[in-house]
Amino acid sequence: MNNIDSIQRTRHKAFALCALAYLLALFAAIAVGYVVRELHPILMVFTADIAATLVIYTFGRVFKNASFYDAYWSVAPLAIALFWIFSVSSNNPVIARQIVVITLVFAWGLRLTCNWARSWQGLKHEDWRYQDFRKKAKRWFWLVDLIGIEIMPTVMVFLACLSLYPALAAGEKPFGLLDVIAILVTAGAIIIETIADEQLRTFTRKSARPGEIMVKGLWAYSRHPNYLGEVTFWWGLFIFALAADSGYWWTIIGPISITILFNVISIPLMEKRSLERRPGYAELKKKIPALFPWFPKT
Repeated sequence: MNNIDSIQRTRHKAFALCALAYLLALFAAIAVGYVVRELHPILMVFTADIAATLVIYTFGRVFKNASFYDAYWSVAPLAIALFWIFSVSSNNPVIARQIVVITLVFAWGLRLTCNWARSWQGLKHEDWRYQDFRKKAKRWFWLVDLIGIEIMPTVMVFLACLSLYPALAAGEKPFGLLDVIAILVTAGAIIIETIADEQLRTFTRKSARPGEIMVKGLWAYSRHPNYLGEVTFWWGLFIFALAADSGYWWTIIGPISITILFNVISIPLMEKRSLERRPGYAELKKKIPALFPWFPKT
């Protein structure tokens, strides 16, 4: 058996193990959800969401790889959306909105999950950010892993998913102009994120010089166009929530949380890494905006 075959077999085993982890997480969520079924559907789903996260955390600790959690970001919203649309839907659901929203959520989630799967090399491959946390936290990494890497993102994504509740289950306002705007924003966000990821993937595969910087395509107008697409996606779902029932305006806490997460944590971590590894990145920061696109300064 050659080295490539060995790597592929190892990778397949890792994905099988990851699939088992997520299957057990789903069972745990269903079991916990059943136990607390008398709660409001939002609180019930939140409790089940935390239970599923703890299962994934356990797998990460046992196999010493926090990247078990990476797919959770894009998988959990799919389960939440399906539960709310099939189990909690009102007596007068707006079918057109339900179809559009569930289609967009699945397009986003499946694409993002596939993008993660293409880059994850197996149990020995852990996200570089987690490795940095592991080195700095040392014996306290278990707590950083639990709170910072898993629970906190789960809470953030759950807050963002709150928009799905009125859009899929509780809202009864007719499909209208605001829904059309939400479609344009949400679908546009998915397209932006997809193009940005593919452009970066092509660049990474063909880049020949160490420290070379991506400044082509969407990356010529934003230093993080993939993050721009991700943040915009959640704002699009919030517009669907307003279209379904303006009384759920408070679900704006979701896209605000995601926006803060990327601007305060994700982007600064990526910027720090790029400054350390790419000599010209400091100069690039003066020319190209971090998130919202604009023409580069000359």
